[in-house]
Amino acid sequence: MLSWALAFFIVAIIAAIFGFTGIAAGAAEIAKILFVVFVVLFLVSLVAGLLRRP
Repeated sequence: MLSWALAFFIVAIIAAIFGFTGIAAGAAEIAKILFVVFVVLFLVSLVAGLLRRP
């Protein structure tokens, strides 16, 4: 999921360089959402792993 966020971030940067502001804003927003989802899932996995240890 982090790789998808990175891919959309790169698309947003390239679109911003070429002046496609609508595409850049959309790709940046998708990258932000995917990054937040990744962080939440990582934290849930981390907590679940810590709770399972004896």
